[in-house]
Amino acid sequence: MKIEELDDSSAAESVYESRRCVDSADKERRMVAVRVDAKRALVGAGARILFYPTLFYNVFRNKIQAEFRWWDQIEQFLLLGAVPFPKDVPRLKQLGVGGVITLNEPYETLVPTSLYYAHGIDHLVIPTRDYLFAPSFGDINRAVDFIHRNACNGQTTYVHCKAGRGRSTTVVLCYLVEYKHMSPADAFEYVRSIRPRVLLAPSQWKAVQEYKQQRMASKVVCTSGDAVLITKADLEGYHSPSAGKELKIVPRMTRTSPMMARLSCLFASLKVSGNCGTTTMRQLTDARAC
Repeated sequence: MKIEELDDSSAAESVYESRRCVDSADKERRMVAVRVDAKRALVGAGARILFYPTLFYNVFRNKIQAEFRWWDQIEQFLLLGAVPFPKDVPRLKQLGVGGVITLNEPYETLVPTSLYYAHGIDHLVIPTRDYLFAPSFGDINRAVDFIHRNACNGQTTYVHCKAGRGRSTTVVLCYLVEYKHMSPADAFEYVRSIRPRVLLAPSQWKAVQEYKQQRMASKVVCTSGDAVLITKADLEGYHSPSAGKELKIVPRMTRTSPMMARLSCLFASLKVSGNCGTTTMRQLTDARAC
């Protein structure tokens, strides 16, 4: 074996190279963050300029085209549409709306939360920049849970952004993926069949796909189920007539035929050691009950 010793100059050069790599990576991250912030600022400025012209355009089309609806019913308890006006709140209440999700920024919001509350409508506000941006994973989770909770109570949720095309559609698709067990592509085609003008930006479509992946990952559990961990804290204060018996880990067997299930239950009951003796009629009855 040959061992070479590095002199001080080589060690110093190695440390210098490492620090330079770290500094370069930090500089690159800062440049990316600056570019993203600049993009957000630029898009935000454009969105502010275009808000009222595009809003009036949508209102005009809604007046002259019957198929250009302000909102559409996606599910029994789910509406997707454009930004509501104060005059729309009583109408939404008549339609059974018990909750509204607003994905507009403050300058786009036309109905104050107090007006919704005055009509007994809950209001979830998730400010999201228009055109090229999507809600965060955490915000999407909040919105999906909000829709599901209202649906369980028999109340409709109205999900809206400015035009009911991108930001609000992102949330609705994630709800369909989670609770209607649709794929992102199937959910999008389903919503587009009802509201043809929906359109997602690349970042919004990516948010739907990532939501699907993260929800699937969170549902992955251990499928073997061979053992259950029992700690000392679980047994403290527990007084049982079978004290003195030794606890053992019994493998969980898959369910097959009724006869095999009975035999498995009987075998499991005999796995507890100590004071076993002869098998009593009660043990056989318990096994038969399985």
